[in-house]
Amino acid sequence: MICATVKPAEIVAFCLYFALVIGIGVFFFVRDRKVTGEKGFFLGGRKMGGLVSALSAGASDMSAWVLMGLPGSIYLAGMGQVWISVGLFIGTVCAWIFVAPKIRRYSIMAKDSITIPQYLTNRFLSKSPVLQVICAVIFVVVYCVYGASSISACGDLFHALFGMDERIAMAISTVIIILYVFLGGYKAVCWTDFLQGMLMLVALMVTPIVAVAIMNASGAVMAGTIPDNYYNLLSSGKFDWASVSDILTGLAWGLGYFGMPHIIIRYIGIKSEKEMKKSQVLGISWIAVILVMASVVGIVGRKYLGDMFVGGGQKMVFVEMARQAFPAFIAGVIITAILAASMSTADSQLLASSSAFASDVYKTVIKKHAKDREVMWVGRIVVVVISLLAFGIAILGSGADPIVPAFSTIMSLVSAAWGAFGAAFGPVIILSLYWRRMNYKGAVAGIVAGFVVDVVWMILFNFEYYGMKSAVYNTNLYEILPGFIVGMAACMAVSLLTKAPSQEELELFDRYKKTRAI
Repeated sequence: MICATVKPAEIVAFCLYFALVIGIGVFFFVRDRKVTGEKGFFLGGRKMGGLVSALSAGASDMSAWVLMGLPGSIYLAGMGQVWISVGLFIGTVCAWIFVAPKIRRYSIMAKDSITIPQYLTNRFLSKSPVLQVICAVIFVVVYCVYGASSISACGDLFHALFGMDERIAMAISTVIIILYVFLGGYKAVCWTDFLQGMLMLVALMVTPIVAVAIMNASGAVMAGTIPDNYYNLLSSGKFDWASVSDILTGLAWGLGYFGMPHIIIRYIGIKSEKEMKKSQVLGISWIAVILVMASVVGIVGRKYLGDMFVGGGQKMVFVEMARQAFPAFIAGVIITAILAASMSTADSQLLASSSAFASDVYKTVIKKHAKDREVMWVGRIVVVVISLLAFGIAILGSGADPIVPAFSTIMSLVSAAWGAFGAAFGPVIILSLYWRRMNYKGAVAGIVAGFVVDVVWMILFNFEYYGMKSAVYNTNLYEILPGFIVGMAACMAVSLLTKAPSQEELELFDRYKKTRAI
């Protein structure tokens, strides 16, 4: 759906935004061109400040879903859709408090690990590459799906605003993302995420406030009908399985934070414990405001726009509100927040997956004595390859009659990727930080079991949500929950049934527990 006629001022705003993010990539490429080593390219040398790290973690988490999917769902169906926001907020708080400082500390003590697979392998003092290879394969596969959601969002936005062919818009967005990640690495990604996070914050706070002011000043509210139970937190209006499954699914989204590699890597890259404390406060506060205001956009949008998107296209609620409430150039700047949300997620995912492949597969299995600069360039090549694969997936789900319906919506792609990561890595990350008896085989079992159960549950019991016919039964229960539970159980069971950790592993764990600051 095209919201309105093409406005040149909006095009100018978009072009300025693209020039800015590419400029950041070029700046860091020129400034750090003599810097070598995978730690510098993939982790910024562990020198990122608290403010940049906090907003980068938040922006890399909140994709276009928070500006298109969530407001659209609340606009259409009401307050029963806010449970995902509740789950994400609880998960954010728990991750920043109980995971972030500990995994930063432990990763440094475990041979200065710079990726999640490296950390897990070094945490058990293992020389086996099995866990690293399994993790890297999962990273590449899932990040292709996750990256496709961001590219798809860019295509939807340009098609709706300017009538541009979705595939052309996707191609342009893919090239721009590749450019600044390829050139600048971790620092460019973090700084663009920081700016994008600020843009998202301002856009979500200003738009509904201005819309309410306009309605109050004019006394006009768009004609429309408010559905039954619109303001009820129970989606069906009563305490039945439909409402319970919505609540469980929403809260389960919070589990994803414990296993999301591109977010966890932000924790690891913070330069000090002092900066970590700043990041905790800022990161939690930013997420809280973003989630609340995204929900407010949906509610205000129903009053401001009436039934405009009841028949479809509800993901454009935020865009249409901005276009009606502001002059064209300002509206263009505000709408670029959607691009910011998409690109800040995509760039982080690309860097996390490329670092996993370059450091954990290429250097570990393919060429063990590869020099740092060679590994860095392998990572850059992987960025291009994964971007192209993600673009291909987005293309398969584009158009009025998509080739693969499961890839046709931003929310379905994000849900699939978020669930897979959370179920595979969440239980293992938590147990690695808190359970002394955990061993290497338990970690492998937990990752494989969580990932497999998540995917199988999605295919057998949830595929109707993804636009496909369910093979068995549609439970309406997000697959991350059973995957997370089985992953946790498998990790604990295999750890207890196999050989206990070595004395060296236990000593490393004890030193980590006693260390308060690094």
